[in-house]
Amino acid sequence: MNKKLFSLMAVLTLSTAIYAQEETDNNKVTLSGSIQSDVLIPQEDTKIGSPKYDDWALTNTYADLNLMSKNIDAGLRFEFLKHPLPGFEKDFKGWGVPYFYIKGKFEKLEITAGNFYDQFGSGFILRNYEERSLGIDNSLLGVRFVYKPYKGIRFKALTGEQRRYWGHSPSWISGTDLELNLDEWFKRLQESDTRIMLGGSFVNKYEDDENDQIFADATHKLNLPQNVNAFDARLQIQKGGFNVLAEYAHKTQDPSFDNGYIYRNGNVAMLSASYSKKGLSFLVQAKRSDNFSFRSRRTMTGTSSFINHLPAFTEDQTYALAALYPYATHPDGEWAYQAQFGYNFKRRTAIGGRYGMNLKVNFSHVHAIDRTPNLTGSVNGTTALGTKGYGSAFFKWGDQTYYQDINIQLERRLTKSFKLSLMYMNQFYNKTIVEGHGGMVHSDIFIADGRYTISPKMTLRGEAQYLATKGDQGNWMFGLLELSIVPHWMFTVSDEYNSGDTKLHYYQGFVTFNAGAHRLQLGYGRTRAGFNCSGGVCRYVPASKGFTLSYNYNF
Repeated sequence: MNKKLFSLMAVLTLSTAIYAQEETDNNKVTLSGSIQSDVLIPQEDTKIGSPKYDDWALTNTYADLNLMSKNIDAGLRFEFLKHPLPGFEKDFKGWGVPYFYIKGKFEKLEITAGNFYDQFGSGFILRNYEERSLGIDNSLLGVRFVYKPYKGIRFKALTGEQRRYWGHSPSWISGTDLELNLDEWFKRLQESDTRIMLGGSFVNKYEDDENDQIFADATHKLNLPQNVNAFDARLQIQKGGFNVLAEYAHKTQDPSFDNGYIYRNGNVAMLSASYSKKGLSFLVQAKRSDNFSFRSRRTMTGTSSFINHLPAFTEDQTYALAALYPYATHPDGEWAYQAQFGYNFKRRTAIGGRYGMNLKVNFSHVHAIDRTPNLTGSVNGTTALGTKGYGSAFFKWGDQTYYQDINIQLERRLTKSFKLSLMYMNQFYNKTIVEGHGGMVHSDIFIADGRYTISPKMTLRGEAQYLATKGDQGNWMFGLLELSIVPHWMFTVSDEYNSGDTKLHYYQGFVTFNAGAHRLQLGYGRTRAGFNCSGGVCRYVPASKGFTLSYNYNF
């Protein structure tokens, strides 16, 4: 750990403890935590491409422990990733306590020393979070202050180094965030059920250019900026069921592997509007991003070292075949649009029937932005290192569609014991943009999900899915049966079958046992190779076969 950071943390920890000692001596201290362990005993399967592993078992195991009181919180996390699950880089290998913190909580001030997560606004310039299924933990190790001097005002300041696997990126991240909730100041806004929030953020990345030597050619080294600054401004208005959010972010020159080491400013703009009342909801969103990859180390690739997060504006799908081709946000730039509509048809109406019916429609479209190489940004028409890259008219589209889907979902209870959900999805997936090869894949997806209540303690659920496409590997089918016996047992069997090119079955079976805060799952089967995604961030997971064990405990 950086010596200056360690000294600062020690001083803050000691001062916080002394300040709050009298308040906490008589306070009740509570203990909470969790254990999560996912284990695979792999088997070689050449048909699906599952390799032979040197280790007899692979596991990702985490144990969190938190102590909480009125004025002081403290916690740590132990991780055992010496033999990580398939799809996780070699840098994940290791074990230890990479996450720990102590937090002092006072009337208007909160101080955290150690590791922490935070997000400014929508996360355009700062989002630190953990997503274990994707192998993401980009927490900061440093100090954070949250100050609320007056009602309706919240100010944050933070500084630290960003975690990268078992080390930290060689840069220093600092930032401030201010939010003003005007409705807490004006009584008329409160009386009219109106909320207005103004927000602004600033983030600085200091990265010594001596860490990376980048050459434009054999004799010319790039002069890389040591300081990269990012700014964010946002306005949110809520009145009744209406909610409107406008946000804009700007980033100074940040040559990196992601953008081809060009010297071009980045920006992202978003407008979102929604309305919700009982039985009715809609959402419309638009976002334009341009050259807005923001990492704590400029040479990194993959999912690590991101300081910020750009939401995908596509719906995260839970059904297997609807999630077969998930979209990953394109950091170079994109126009993204999303619209959702939901409506509940009332009971005992012509359409709603005896029990009512739910309708949900979602449309997503992601398109390239205009990218016109300029005279100082290209060599023979190609963007070159060390140049300004390209020009881009704000409202002009590029020449490629990255992704598009429209899906319609109906949910209706047909009898007191049986509920049926139907879904149709029409999808265009530019595999070349997302994965680097494969062209445009157009698919039609049909899903039926039925749930039958056998008794108050026993439920049987089944899924039937079909994906039709002339691209990639061709058509897919999926079937699932799941029997739940409350409060303890669940039995699941499924098969995902490629009826197109490979003719391969990906069968799985699971037995799940729940007892209070404990959850244990045993399974066996095949998992196809593909992408695991959440919020526009994706990780490639190779094919695997074998026995699985998953244990979760929360206390």
